[in-house]
Amino acid sequence: MGALSIQGIHKTFNQTTHILKGIDLEIEAGEFLILVGPSGCGKSTLLNMIAGLDHPTSGDILIGERNVTHLPSKDRDIAMVFQSYALYPNMSVAQNIAFGLEIRKVPKAEREAAVQRVAAMLQIGHLLDRKPGQLSGGQRQRVAMGRALARDPKLFLFDEPLSNLDAKLRVEMRAEIKQLHQRTKTTTVYVTHDQVEAMTLGDRIAVMKDGLVQQFGTPADIYTRPANRFVAEFIGSPAMNMVDVQSSGQGVNAQGVELQLAEAQRAAAAQHSANDLVYGLRPEAISFADQGVPGQLSMIEPTGPETYATVDTAVGKLTARVPGVLNARVGDTVHLQWSADQAHLFDRASGVRVG
Repeated sequence: MGALSIQGIHKTFNQTTHILKGIDLEIEAGEFLILVGPSGCGKSTLLNMIAGLDHPTSGDILIGERNVTHLPSKDRDIAMVFQSYALYPNMSVAQNIAFGLEIRKVPKAEREAAVQRVAAMLQIGHLLDRKPGQLSGGQRQRVAMGRALARDPKLFLFDEPLSNLDAKLRVEMRAEIKQLHQRTKTTTVYVTHDQVEAMTLGDRIAVMKDGLVQQFGTPADIYTRPANRFVAEFIGSPAMNMVDVQSSGQGVNAQGVELQLAEAQRAAAAQHSANDLVYGLRPEAISFADQGVPGQLSMIEPTGPETYATVDTAVGKLTARVPGVLNARVGDTVHLQWSADQAHLFDRASGVRVG
């Protein structure tokens, strides 16, 4: 059994609103698990149940070998970092870090040693005498993490801890959290709606929608072989291009423009009736060429190291992500090409991946 086991978790409010619909996850010791999905998918509700702040309608939660489903938070040996930091404004940084240990009646010498240890780890030793109101957002977040680290718990829980920070600081804090996990090796569950955080931080990711786990796997698995159309479009920026296509034994066609498919994809397509497939292409799979699918360049978004280009074609809008600066203008006629082995096929009705 892993460090955290989530077994058949359901959550219903007022006997009518089904928030979680049977969640099963096994998290190994030392693993960094990401719960990611759009607002309202149930990820924070699930985290609150792991923390003991809420309880499931049915199902079990085990930390190690111990069933903690109905135990209060204080008996679960967990530490949680909230989006709002949840620091005591009248206490110094040192007092905030030590507060949880003091509540547990840890001897003063041990508390002070723990404060110094985490302050050095997070590089906030010079802030120990300050109050939270005297700190920046990033410094307050470090203090919140320090309070969790001082506990040395079996499980770290993070509830969108970086969402209140500006873009530059989010990148810096993301790196710090990753380095912190590499040092401590503490099992971690991290909730976010940000797919970049999910891809860069997680050992494994659970992509959620409508109270269900749509896919559970490594970042590479989820990106390269999305289980369904929702995962394919949710993970990746810009989002995967999707084109409705007709399937036949001759291959797949989209509004009369033939999309050249690999033999395996042709075989998969031949098993479906006409007009029932969606053809997916990551923007980085598409390149500009002297010949290929023609279209008119309708938008250019330079980011510095790469450029996002949207092209209106006979099969719909296609977005390409190309390196460097694009030597073209809006309104130009261009041609796009791609390799068939980088394409994805989804069943249009169910959204499930078929090739």
